[in-house]
Amino acid sequence: MARNPFRRYDVTPYQKEALAYLKPPEDITVSQWADKYRILDAKTSAMPGPWRTDHTPYLRGIMDEFNNHETEEIIYVKPTQVGGTECLQNMVGYIIQQDPAPTMIVYPTDKLADSISENRLQPMIKAAPSIKRRYKENESSKLELQFDGMYLTLAGSNSPSSLASKAIRFLFLDEVDKYPGASRKEADPISLARERTKTFHNRKIFITSTPTIKTGHIWKAKEDADIEKHYFVPCPHCGEYIELKWAQVKFPDKEGMSHADRAEFANYVCQECGCIITDQDKPEMLRYGEWRTVRQRTKFARKVAFWMNTLYSPFVRFSEAVKEFLDSKDDPELFQNFVNSWLAEPWEDTKLRTNADLVLERQTQIGELVVPDWAKMLTAGVDVQENCLYWSIRAWGDYLTSQNIAHGQAFSFMELERIMNLEYRAEDGSPMVVALALIDSGYNADSVYDFCVENSEWALPSKGSSNPMLSHYKLSTINKAGSKAYGMNLILIDTGKYKDMIAGRMRKPNGSGSWMVYAGCDREYAEQVTAEHKVNVRTNNGKVKQEWVKKASHADNHYLDCEVYAMAAADVMGVRSLYLTEIEEQPEKKEEPYVPEENWIRQNEGNWI
Repeated sequence: MARNPFRRYDVTPYQKEALAYLKPPEDITVSQWADKYRILDAKTSAMPGPWRTDHTPYLRGIMDEFNNHETEEIIYVKPTQVGGTECLQNMVGYIIQQDPAPTMIVYPTDKLADSISENRLQPMIKAAPSIKRRYKENESSKLELQFDGMYLTLAGSNSPSSLASKAIRFLFLDEVDKYPGASRKEADPISLARERTKTFHNRKIFITSTPTIKTGHIWKAKEDADIEKHYFVPCPHCGEYIELKWAQVKFPDKEGMSHADRAEFANYVCQECGCIITDQDKPEMLRYGEWRTVRQRTKFARKVAFWMNTLYSPFVRFSEAVKEFLDSKDDPELFQNFVNSWLAEPWEDTKLRTNADLVLERQTQIGELVVPDWAKMLTAGVDVQENCLYWSIRAWGDYLTSQNIAHGQAFSFMELERIMNLEYRAEDGSPMVVALALIDSGYNADSVYDFCVENSEWALPSKGSSNPMLSHYKLSTINKAGSKAYGMNLILIDTGKYKDMIAGRMRKPNGSGSWMVYAGCDREYAEQVTAEHKVNVRTNNGKVKQEWVKKASHADNHYLDCEVYAMAAADVMGVRSLYLTEIEEQPEKKEEPYVPEENWIRQNEGNWI
């Protein structure tokens, strides 16, 4: 019998497993991986079963950007209820199966990271067989999951130590606007996390969050991106691709109708053809939608930003958005949540919003260095910087009427002394000098103290209070041993209160009680005076408070600080009671004593003969 030339050998399970590691990964994108392997469990999803990108088609472009080898950083500015969390988890699942490498996800707090690990990530891993078999559950902890060929670290942004060790290739930063800000002792958490990716030339960073304010992490990241993309969808009537905008959502404005009734009649009106788009049209529009570049700074983009609002969500009807708007529009805190979480836009307080054009509208007919005739006092404010001294001089009259008569930069305390001791002439030629200048002692305090001692007749050191005060300002005493200024008054200022006053009076037309500037005022001054706006800020303990913050992180606000000090100086000098000097004392009419006998005699003197 002839020998069989094809001899069969048994392949052991160990050999099969070894061969599996030699098999190259599938040539698929993140969205294709999710459609093929991702399983949604009933614990975390309202739609359990196989993942379908077609349910949220706008996520496809974001997920597949992860596969673009030229892109290093992906920024996703999102509202709520659009599937942003699932987008992140799909990328993580893809990494585990297709491209294992050290990975980290940073959440706002350790507690949240712990909860998401237990209730979101681990159920996702166990529900998908393709990544479950790579999961080493026995070797894992809640905040460090072990897999074949990689580990997945979960960290809270409030724990700097957990962000400053181990090199990672893939970094995910979730809800970055809820991260704490940088402290003096530690770098900010985003910078610390970024440092861990430096050793990988093929790193990927994914940043996502609902925005809060313009100076928040996510909005700054979007503004710094090389490319910004928005999702455009075809109108079912005219076929033109449009961007869904809140201004195009229309609803009845009838008195006597409840918010719910008004919301039920809400529809979207196409900005191209004017036809009505309903909720029923949205799924088809989303299916044929596409991400389009709306801003591009460079040809070779490394940072790509995506932005969208809740109107795109297939899970949210137009009427729901309108109902939320109507219920929140009269409450600043609720309305900020609507702007942030539904419109995915940064919040600005419209009541105290200022801008450079508003300042320039406050110009009078009086030129620079001229004191208005109505002025009764001059005060000044000085903001001390490393390389110069910003200063501003303001004239004050009755009822806090004021006008900036001069401002600028001094490059030495000697130059500042000369400026403050000049005589400034009124329109009628009468001279006036600065009665009091408050000088910021937050920087280079010793030099400021020495200067104020030498010019104590008109200069006092001041400092902004870090905490709200009951009054606008209060007097303190310098108690620094060995200082020339020991025992000297230090003016502590509630800067927020004075910024409120400036913003409020700036909006008043020129005249009594207005905050004005001289004719020909420069725009740089106007930009700096309005470099801040008042917004709602959520503190670490969850409370919401209003704070003045810079509109842009790089903006200069030195002249605003000067005006705050100048107004505080006027307060110290009794500006609020200036109007009392206008009440002229009426001369008393001298009354003769009532003596009836003498009056009778005087009247009848001629009749005595």
